[in-house]
Parts: sequence; structure tokens; C-alpha cells
Amino acid sequence: MSVPTADAPFGVDHQGRPLSDKSKITAGLLQLFLGGFGIGRFYVGSTGVAIAQLFTCGGLGIWALIDAILFFTSNDRTDKQGRVLRG
Repeated sequence: MSVPTADAPFGVDHQGRPLSDKSKITAGLLQLFLGGFGIGRFYVGSTGVAIAQLFTCGGLGIWALIDAILFFTSNDRTDKQGRVLRG
């Protein structure tokens, strides 16, 4: 990780992509425990997906669980601005 700049105030990852102010662990925990309400998706700014999860109760829990696992394991999850989630 490098020194923060104006373009990447939270630093960059090992591939040079700017990091988000959001945490993938926080997003994963929110999605795991409150995914039926789409809270993890609201947290990272994916409002459309969050509303879909809200109306389907997180895909009856299955979608929310899979989404939580992906938040924890993926290094490519991004926030609304396209910045990689810190982890």
C-alpha cells in the first residue's frame, strides 16, 4: 500500500487501484446478519441491488448469504465510486 494522494485518499492496493473508505469485512458482516434487508449493499452504495434484496428478503436468505461470502473472499468488490473495498 502506498501513501494516500488526492486521487486515492485511502491509498492503493497492490495492483495500484484506489482503495475505498468502506471495509469489505464490515460489508460482509452487515450482509451476513442483515442481508435480508440489503444493508451490506446499502453500505457500499449499491442501492439498486440493495432494494432488490430488500424486496426479496435477500433472495430468501440465499442471495444474502452468498453475497456475504463473496464480500469476505473477493478482492475485486468495489464501492459506488468504483474503488476497491479495504480489507
